[in-house]
Amino acid sequence: MSQRTERVDELLRQEIGSIVTRDVADPRVGFATITSVETTADLRHAKVWVSIIGQPDERDAALAALRHAMPFIRHELGTRLRIKRIPDLHVHLDDTAERGTRILQLLAEIGSGAIPPPDLPITESLPTPVPRVHRDEDLSEEPPSAVRQPVPPRPRRGPTGSRPTVPRHRSRGTSR
Repeated sequence: MSQRTERVDELLRQEIGSIVTRDVADPRVGFATITSVETTADLRHAKVWVSIIGQPDERDAALAALRHAMPFIRHELGTRLRIKRIPDLHVHLDDTAERGTRILQLLAEIGSGAIPPPDLPITESLPTPVPRVHRDEDLSEEPPSAVRQPVPPRPRRGPTGSRPTVPRHRSRGTSR
Protein backbone atom coordinates (compact mmCIF):
# COMPACT_ATOMS: atom_id res chain seq x y z
CA MET A 1 0.00 0.00 0.00
CA SER A 2 1.39 3.39 -0.96
CA GLN A 3 1.61 6.43 1.28
CA ARG A 4 -1.00 8.20 -0.83
CA THR A 5 -3.47 5.34 -0.42
CA GLU A 6 -2.84 5.30 3.34
CA ARG A 7 -3.47 9.06 3.55
CA VAL A 8 -6.67 8.74 1.51
CA ASP A 9 -7.80 5.82 3.71
CA GLU A 10 -7.31 7.86 6.88
CA LEU A 11 -8.98 10.94 5.40
CA LEU A 12 -11.97 8.88 4.28
CA ARG A 13 -12.21 7.21 7.71
CA GLN A 14 -12.31 10.57 9.48
CA GLU A 15 -14.79 12.17 7.09
CA ILE A 16 -17.12 9.16 6.92
CA GLY A 17 -17.10 8.98 10.72
CA SER A 18 -17.93 12.67 10.92
CA ILE A 19 -20.77 12.34 8.41
CA VAL A 20 -22.22 9.27 10.16
CA THR A 21 -22.25 10.95 13.57
CA ARG A 22 -23.47 14.39 12.43
CA ASP A 23 -25.49 14.02 9.25
CA VAL A 24 -26.99 10.52 9.10
CA ALA A 25 -30.30 10.80 10.94
CA ASP A 26 -31.32 7.14 10.81
CA PRO A 27 -31.92 5.95 14.39
CA ARG A 28 -30.96 2.39 13.44
CA VAL A 29 -27.31 3.43 13.09
CA GLY A 30 -26.97 3.62 16.89
CA PHE A 31 -23.46 3.20 18.29
CA ALA A 32 -21.47 2.75 15.09
CA THR A 33 -17.79 3.59 14.77
CA ILE A 34 -15.83 3.67 11.51
CA THR A 35 -12.73 1.71 12.47
CA SER A 36 -10.91 1.48 9.15
CA VAL A 37 -11.14 2.19 5.42
CA GLU A 38 -9.25 0.22 2.77
CA THR A 39 -9.21 1.62 -0.75
CA THR A 40 -8.08 -0.18 -3.86
CA ALA A 41 -4.96 1.08 -5.64
CA ASP A 42 -7.03 2.82 -8.35
CA LEU A 43 -9.26 4.48 -5.68
CA ARG A 44 -12.45 3.15 -7.29
CA HIS A 45 -13.63 1.03 -4.36
CA ALA A 46 -13.27 1.26 -0.60
CA LYS A 47 -14.10 -1.20 2.16
CA VAL A 48 -15.51 0.68 5.15
CA TRP A 49 -15.05 -1.33 8.35
CA VAL A 50 -17.63 -0.52 11.03
CA SER A 51 -17.76 -1.58 14.67
CA ILE A 52 -21.27 -1.57 16.13
CA ILE A 53 -22.15 -2.00 19.78
CA GLY A 54 -25.35 -3.87 20.60
CA GLN A 55 -27.28 -7.08 20.18
CA PRO A 56 -26.89 -9.07 16.93
CA ASP A 57 -30.24 -7.90 15.54
CA GLU A 58 -29.34 -4.27 16.36
CA ARG A 59 -25.98 -4.70 14.63
CA ASP A 60 -27.68 -6.13 11.53
CA ALA A 61 -30.17 -3.24 11.45
CA ALA A 62 -27.38 -0.68 11.88
CA LEU A 63 -25.33 -2.31 9.12
CA ALA A 64 -28.36 -2.26 6.78
CA ALA A 65 -28.97 1.42 7.64
CA LEU A 66 -25.34 2.29 6.89
CA ARG A 67 -25.46 0.44 3.58
CA HIS A 68 -28.61 2.36 2.72
CA ALA A 69 -26.92 5.67 3.67
CA MET A 70 -23.73 5.10 1.65
CA PRO A 71 -24.91 6.97 -1.49
CA PHE A 72 -25.68 10.01 0.69
CA ILE A 73 -22.31 9.67 2.46
CA ARG A 74 -20.52 9.37 -0.89
CA HIS A 75 -22.27 12.53 -2.11
CA GLU A 76 -21.27 14.39 1.07
CA LEU A 77 -17.67 13.23 0.61
CA GLY A 78 -17.77 14.71 -2.89
CA THR A 79 -18.69 18.10 -1.48
CA ARG A 80 -16.13 17.99 1.35
CA LEU A 81 -13.06 16.45 -0.27
CA ARG A 82 -10.98 17.60 -3.18
CA ILE A 83 -9.91 14.30 -4.67
CA LYS A 84 -10.32 13.22 -8.25
CA ARG A 85 -12.57 10.26 -7.58
CA ILE A 86 -14.75 9.39 -4.59
CA PRO A 87 -14.63 5.58 -4.31
CA ASP A 88 -17.67 3.32 -4.18
CA LEU A 89 -18.16 2.53 -0.50
CA HIS A 90 -18.76 -1.06 0.66
CA VAL A 91 -19.67 -1.52 4.34
CA HIS A 92 -18.32 -4.48 6.32
CA LEU A 93 -18.81 -5.37 9.97
CA ASP A 94 -15.60 -5.15 12.01
CA ASP A 95 -15.86 -7.89 14.62
CA THR A 96 -12.45 -7.45 16.24
CA ALA A 97 -14.04 -6.04 19.42
CA GLU A 98 -16.33 -9.06 19.59
CA ARG A 99 -13.43 -11.47 19.13
CA GLY A 100 -11.37 -9.57 21.72
CA THR A 101 -14.23 -9.73 24.21
CA ARG A 102 -14.55 -13.47 23.61
CA ILE A 103 -10.82 -13.98 24.21
CA LEU A 104 -10.99 -11.99 27.46
CA GLN A 105 -14.00 -14.04 28.53
CA LEU A 106 -12.14 -17.30 27.82
CA LEU A 107 -9.04 -16.11 29.70
CA ALA A 108 -11.18 -15.17 32.71
CA GLU A 109 -12.85 -18.58 32.69
CA ILE A 110 -9.51 -20.36 32.42
CA GLY A 111 -8.14 -18.22 35.27
CA SER A 112 -11.08 -19.16 37.48
CA GLY A 113 -10.72 -22.86 36.62
CA ALA A 114 -14.14 -23.13 34.99
CA ILE A 115 -14.55 -25.08 31.79
CA PRO A 116 -16.40 -22.96 29.23
CA PRO A 117 -19.14 -24.61 27.18
CA PRO A 118 -17.86 -25.12 23.61
CA ASP A 119 -20.91 -23.70 21.79
CA LEU A 120 -21.62 -20.66 23.95
CA PRO A 121 -23.31 -18.05 21.72
CA ILE A 122 -22.08 -14.51 21.97
CA THR A 123 -24.99 -12.15 22.40
CA GLU A 124 -23.18 -8.81 22.65
CA SER A 125 -19.86 -7.53 21.39
CA LEU A 126 -19.59 -5.06 24.26
CA PRO A 127 -22.01 -4.07 27.00
CA THR A 128 -24.77 -1.92 25.59
CA PRO A 129 -24.65 1.59 27.09
CA VAL A 130 -27.65 2.47 29.22
CA PRO A 131 -28.63 5.77 30.82
CA ARG A 132 -27.27 6.23 34.33
CA VAL A 133 -29.87 5.67 37.03
CA HIS A 134 -29.83 8.08 39.99
CA ARG A 135 -29.21 6.37 43.33
CA ASP A 136 -29.80 7.63 46.89
CA GLU A 137 -26.08 7.64 47.71
CA ASP A 138 -25.29 9.93 44.75
CA LEU A 139 -24.30 13.49 45.54
CA SER A 140 -26.85 16.19 44.86
CA GLU A 141 -24.24 18.15 42.91
CA GLU A 142 -21.14 17.14 41.02
CA PRO A 143 -17.87 17.50 42.94
CA PRO A 144 -15.76 20.50 41.82
CA SER A 145 -13.21 18.19 40.19
CA ALA A 146 -15.88 16.79 37.85
CA VAL A 147 -17.23 20.13 36.66
CA ARG A 148 -15.49 21.77 33.72
CA GLN A 149 -15.15 25.48 34.10
CA PRO A 150 -16.07 27.49 31.00
CA VAL A 151 -13.07 28.84 29.17
CA PRO A 152 -13.35 32.53 28.32
CA PRO A 153 -12.97 33.28 24.61
CA ARG A 154 -9.61 34.56 23.49
CA PRO A 155 -9.45 38.10 22.19
CA ARG A 156 -9.55 38.20 18.42
CA ARG A 157 -6.46 39.21 16.57
CA GLY A 158 -6.44 41.43 13.56
CA PRO A 159 -5.89 40.15 10.03
CA THR A 160 -2.11 40.57 10.31
CA GLY A 161 -1.75 38.60 13.54
CA SER A 162 -0.87 40.35 16.79
CA ARG A 163 0.82 43.38 15.22
CA PRO A 164 -1.06 46.65 15.33
CA THR A 165 -2.30 47.86 12.00
CA VAL A 166 -0.09 50.63 10.67
CA PRO A 167 -0.52 52.23 7.27
CA ARG A 168 2.11 50.85 4.93
CA HIS A 169 2.18 53.76 2.56
CA ARG A 170 1.98 57.43 3.17
CA SER A 171 -1.01 58.96 1.61
CA ARG A 172 -0.16 60.57 -1.69
CA GLY A 173 0.03 64.28 -1.88
CA THR A 174 1.24 64.87 1.67
CA SER A 175 4.71 66.09 2.33
CA ARG A 176 6.98 65.72 5.30
